Amino acid sequence: MAQHQARKRFGQHFLTDAGVIDQIVQAIAPLAGETMVEIGPGLAAMTQPLVERLGHLQVIELDRDLARRLREHAQLSVIEADVLKVDFTALAASMPTPQMRVVGNLPYNISTPILFHLLDHVAVIKDQHFMLQKEVVERMVAVPSTAHYGRLSVMLQWRYDMEMVLLVGPQAFDPPPRVDSAVVRMLPQAQPAQVDVGLLSEMVQVAFSQRRKLLRHTLGRWLTERGFDGDFDVQRRAEEVPVQQYLTLAKALSVSG
Repeated sequence: MAQHQARKRFGQHFLTDAGVIDQIVQAIAPLAGETMVEIGPGLAAMTQPLVERLGHLQVIELDRDLARRLREHAQLSVIEADVLKVDFTALAASMPTPQMRVVGNLPYNISTPILFHLLDHVAVIKDQHFMLQKEVVERMVAVPSTAHYGRLSVMLQWRYDMEMVLLVGPQAFDPPPRVDSAVVRMLPQAQPAQVDVGLLSEMVQVAFSQRRKLLRHTLGRWLTERGFDGDFDVQRRAEEVPVQQYLTLAKALSVSG
C-alpha cells in the first residue's frame, strides 16, 4: 500500500515512537470489552495496541484515505467525519455500555474546540486521555496566579479532574511538530457544580479579556450591567480568582437573574 503523506490542513503529525506509544497505552490501561473511541487514529500506531487489548474499537477519522485503510481492520468501527460534528451522546446511546472512554492524538490546530465540544457530552464519558501541545495541557491544569491560568483552566476544571501524565518530545512524531507535547488524563467529576454553562463561559471570557487589568475594568462593568450587587472582589486580576469563586459567582448570577 502507498505511503501516506501527512496533510498539513488536517494538522497531521503521526506518533511513531514505540516506547512512547507503550507508555500512553499503559496510562490509558484499556481492558477487554470496554467501550472506547479514538479520535484521529491516523496510521493506527496507537490504535493497534489498543484494539489488541479491547477486542473492538470505534475510531473517528476525517482523512478519507486513512479511513479507507482503517476499514480493512475487522475489529474497528470507522466513523469518517469531522469530530466537531460527531454527537457523542447519540454515539454512546448506540453502544453496549452507557459510558465511553475517549482517547486520541488530537490535531493541535483544533484541540481546544474539540475539548469544548466534548464538554457538551461529558455525561456519557468515563474518562479522556489526549496527546496535546504541552502548552495547552499546562493551561488545562494550571492553578490560579500563574501565567498559564485562564479561561481554558476554569472551564475544564469546573467539570474535570485533570493531570499531565507524560511529556513527549517532537522526535516521537513524523513529521516532528515544532512544539513539545504532553498526555493529559481527564476524569469527569461525579458531582460538578450546577451552573449555567453559557453564562459561566461568557463570564469567564469577559474576565480574561484583558488579563493584565483589574477585574473592575472588565467583569466589574459586566456585573454592573446585569444589576449584580452581591459580594465579589473586583480589585484583583482574573488569574487571581480560583475556579470555585467563578462557579459561586455564576450560581449567584443565575439566582439573581
